[in-house]
Amino acid sequence: MTAPISAPLPAPPPTSRRPSIGRALSSRNYRLFFGGQSVSLVGTWITRIATSWLVYRLTGSAFLLGVVGFCSQIPTLILTPFSGVLIDRWNRHTVLVVTQVLSMLQSLALAILAFAGVITVTEILILQLVQGSINAFDTPARQAFVVEMVDDRSYLSNAIALNSTMVNASRIVGPSIGGMIIALAGEGWCFMVDAISYIAVIASLLAMHVTRAEREPITTRVTEEFRTGLQYIRGSLPIRTALILLAIVSTMSMPYTVLMPAIATQTLHGGAHTLGFLMTASGVGALIGALYLASRLSVIGLEDVSAMATITFGLGLIGFALSRQLWLSLAILPIVGAGFMVQMASINTIIQTLVDERLRGRVMAFYVMAFLGTAPIGSLLAGAVAARIGSEYTILFGGAASVAAGIWFASRLPRLRAVMHPIYERRGILTSPPHAKPAAASETISS
Repeated sequence: MTAPISAPLPAPPPTSRRPSIGRALSSRNYRLFFGGQSVSLVGTWITRIATSWLVYRLTGSAFLLGVVGFCSQIPTLILTPFSGVLIDRWNRHTVLVVTQVLSMLQSLALAILAFAGVITVTEILILQLVQGSINAFDTPARQAFVVEMVDDRSYLSNAIALNSTMVNASRIVGPSIGGMIIALAGEGWCFMVDAISYIAVIASLLAMHVTRAEREPITTRVTEEFRTGLQYIRGSLPIRTALILLAIVSTMSMPYTVLMPAIATQTLHGGAHTLGFLMTASGVGALIGALYLASRLSVIGLEDVSAMATITFGLGLIGFALSRQLWLSLAILPIVGAGFMVQMASINTIIQTLVDERLRGRVMAFYVMAFLGTAPIGSLLAGAVAARIGSEYTILFGGAASVAAGIWFASRLPRLRAVMHPIYERRGILTSPPHAKPAAASETISS
C-alpha cells in the first residue's frame, strides 16, 4: 500500500548558537498551554495515586486494581479510532476546552462521593469509564494540537519532549503530594485538589490566540475516513512498526503501575507514603529521559534511541520485580521511568514528523490507542495473573516482553531507515542518507 506524504517541513533556521532546551516556549500559545497543563497534571497524578490507594484500601485486591485500570482505559481502545476522524473534522482547540471542563466535573464527583463517605468500588469504576471516554477525545486532540501551538515547525520535536518533561515533572510532584494528602486528610481532598487544578489549563486554553483554519466541506462518511486512516498506517512501514512496538510494551509491560499498591504493601511492607516514593522515583527517571530528548536537536537517530530505551525499560522492570528492599527498588525505578519515557516520546516524535497533515488526528488517535488503548487489556491481564502468581512475577514477565520487543524493533532498523531518511531529506531535515540508499523516487512512506 502507498500513502502520500505531506508537504516538506521547513528546515530549521541556521544558528551559531546551540538552540535552547525550551525553545518551543517562545510560542505564546504553547507557553500558555505548558503553564496551565503543568498545574493540572499535578492534580491528575494526585488523583491517580488516590484512586489506586482507595480501591486497594477498600478491597485489598490486586485483581480489582487491574479492573480499575481496565475501566479507565477501555473507552480509549473502543472510541479513539473514530474520535480521531472527528478531531480531523472539528476545531481541536474547542475539543480541548470541552474535555477539560468535563474532566473537572468528573474529579469533583469523586470528591463529593468521598467526602460523603458513600463511595464504593462500583462508583469508582463507573467514573473511571466516564473519564476514559473523555480521554478518548482529549488525548488525541491534545497530541494533534501541539503542531498548531508552535510557531516554528522545527520546534515540534522540542515541544513533544517538553510535553513529556511536563508530564513527568508532575509525576514526581503529584504522587508525593498525594501520599501526604491521603495520610493527613484522606482521598477526598486529593480529588478536590485535582478538580481545582483544571481551572489553570482551562484558563490557559481560553487565553490563546487561535486562528481558525478554513476547512473544506466534508462529504465522506466517518467510516470511510476511518478506513483511509487505517490504510495509511498499514501502508507506512515506519509508523506501523512504531505503533506495534508501543502497543506490545503498553500491553505487556506498563501494567506494572497498577500493581504498585500491592508491591508497596505486600512486597516492601510499606504504606501510602511508600507508594508515593515508588511513583516519584519512576517519575524522576522519566523526567531525566524527557529532558534528554528536549536537548536533542533533531529527529535523526531517534529510531535507535527508541530501540535501546525499550530494552533498558524491560531490564529495569526485571530488576524491580526481583527487588525486596525499598532502597534498591527506589534505585531501579528511575531506570524504568527513563526507559519508557524515552521510548514513548521518541515514537511520538517520529510519527509526528512523518505523518501527512490531513491525517494527523487519525494517526495520533491510533498512537493514543497503541499507548493507552491497549493498556486496559494489559491491566486486566496483569491483575488476573498477579492474583495467581503474584505481582512480582507478573512484572518480571512484562519486563521480559519489553526486552524481546526492543530486540525485534532493533532488527528492523535498517529497513526503517531506508524508508525514513529519504523522507527526512525531502523535508529538509536530513542532507544526506547516512545509513542506506534512498528509497524509490515515489513520494510515499510505504513498505
